[in-house]
Amino acid sequence: MNKWNDPTLVLISVGKVNLQIQEKEKRAQELHIANEELLFQNIEKEKRAEELIVANQELVRQNTEKEKRAEELIKANQDLASQNKEIKKLSEALELANNQLASQFIEKEKQALSLEAANQELESFSYSVSHDLRAPLRAINGFTEILLEDYIEQLGDDAQYLLSEIIANSQKMGQLIDNLLDFSRVSKQQISAGRIDTQQLVNSVITQLRKLEPGRDITFDIGHLEPAMGDRNMLRQVYVNLISNALKYSSKIEKSIIQIGCFTEFDLQTFYVKDNGAGFDMMYYDKLFGVFQRLHSSNEFEGTGVGLAIVQKIITKHDGRVWAEGKVGEGASFYFSLPVLS
Repeated sequence: MNKWNDPTLVLISVGKVNLQIQEKEKRAQELHIANEELLFQNIEKEKRAEELIVANQELVRQNTEKEKRAEELIKANQDLASQNKEIKKLSEALELANNQLASQFIEKEKQALSLEAANQELESFSYSVSHDLRAPLRAINGFTEILLEDYIEQLGDDAQYLLSEIIANSQKMGQLIDNLLDFSRVSKQQISAGRIDTQQLVNSVITQLRKLEPGRDITFDIGHLEPAMGDRNMLRQVYVNLISNALKYSSKIEKSIIQIGCFTEFDLQTFYVKDNGAGFDMMYYDKLFGVFQRLHSSNEFEGTGVGLAIVQKIITKHDGRVWAEGKVGEGASFYFSLPVLS
C-alpha cells in the first residue's frame, strides 16, 4: 500500500516537515541574533580600537612632555649646581669682607679711643694754658694802664697810641681766652635735657641783646617756634651766639632785619636765624665753624671766631646738625636741627 494513502503516515510526515521548518526558522533566528551580536561586538571593537589609538596618542604626548620635563629638570639641576657654586664663591667673598670689616671696625675703635684720649688731653691743655695766660695778661694790661695814668703828660702822642693799642689787644686776648674756656667747658659739660619753651627763650635773648644796642633800628621777625628737648642753658647760648652774629654782621645796614623761625622736616625740628647783613662767600664755608676761623677781618667786624664753633659743639652734643647759607652783601642764614619732640 502506498504510504501517502495512509492518513496516519501522512500526518506523521507533515509533522516532521513542520518540525523541521520550525527548527530551521529557529536556527535562522538564532543566526540572525548571532549576526547582530557579532555586528555589535565589531562596532564595540572598532570603538575600543579608536579609544586605544587616542590613548596611545595621549601616551605618546605624555611621554614627550615627560621627556621635556626631564630635560628641563636636568637643565634646572645644572643651573642650580652653577648657582650653588656662585653662592659658595659669594659666601667666601662675604666672609672675607666681614673679616676685613671686623678688622677695620676694631682698628677704628682703637683710633676712636686714641682720638678721644687726644681730645681730652687737648682740652685739658687748652684749659690749663688759658688759665696760665690770664695772670701775665692782667699784668700787661694793668702796668700799661698805670703808665697811661701816671705818665701821660710825659708821653708823646705816639707812645700814648701804642700803649692804648697794647691795652686794646690785651683785652682782645682776654676775650679770646674767655671764649676758649667757654669752648672747652662746652666740650666737658654734660647735657641736662628737658622740655624748652623756645618762644620764651628767644624772646628773653632778644630782650637782653636789645639793651646792648639801644640806638639801632632793628626789626625782629619772629615766627612760631616749636618747643624743643635739650639743655636750656646750652640752647640759650646757641641763640645768643647766632642772634649776636646777626646783629653784628648787619650793623652796617641802615635797618637790620632778623628773621627767627622753625619748620619740621623728616622727623627733625629745624630752627633758623636769618639776617640781611654782610653775608659770606660759600667758597669758604669749610672755615665757618672752625675755632678762631673768621671770614671777615677784625677791622670790619669784631670777634674772636669761637662763637660758631661753640654753636656747632652744642648742637652736636644734642645729636643735631648745624649748617649755614650765605651770599656776600645779601645776608646769611644759620640753621640747626634737633629731633622732633615726642
